[in-house]
Amino acid sequence: MSDAAAELPPALFARLDESEDAAFYAAPRFVVHIDEATIAALTQWYGEVLAPGAEVLDLMSSWVSHLPEPAALPLARVVGLGMNAAELAANPRLTGFDVVDLNAAPRLPYPDASFDAVLCAVSIQYLTQPFAVFAEVARVLRPGGRVAIATSQRCFPTKAIRAFQLLPPRERLALIALYLERAGGFAPAEWVDRSPPGADPLWIVTALASASEARSEP
Repeated sequence: MSDAAAELPPALFARLDESEDAAFYAAPRFVVHIDEATIAALTQWYGEVLAPGAEVLDLMSSWVSHLPEPAALPLARVVGLGMNAAELAANPRLTGFDVVDLNAAPRLPYPDASFDAVLCAVSIQYLTQPFAVFAEVARVLRPGGRVAIATSQRCFPTKAIRAFQLLPPRERLALIALYLERAGGFAPAEWVDRSPPGADPLWIVTALASASEARSEP
């Protein structure tokens, strides 16, 4: 466990299924963790905060990125990083992708300051080494770039960490904000509630990369 996570009980990051993630994700799953109204709310929020022409990393990506259509939000580059090549290849919004198991090796295969935004949509609950991953996110973001972690309530329960099984929503959001604080390189996080009435909830933890704490690739 990293120094950043040392004060948290290791049991928070345990899972019911501790077998290799590569095996679990070997077969493509063309599913979503939020319903249509909540997807639309996330898409709208992305359209509000992402700048046209931005370079974006879709972290823990799959076959859909929930981004606005290119005509509504033209982006220079959208790179997907996920666990299943077939899912990533089916994502029409991606301009490229990489298959990486962040739980096995929490390292992003990109140079420093590569992206204007890093997005993680309804997948944060699967990370077992989040502090190391978000230190990497700080490294690959440009100064002033945005990280946005969208969460809801549905998941693959056997692969979600125990914290997301046990903690109520507000405490889960506080834990995500703690990931960013302990990782370093970010301004204080903000919490956004874009939950549509009668639909799956949508909570977003977002922060800007801090120029004064920019990280260098070793």
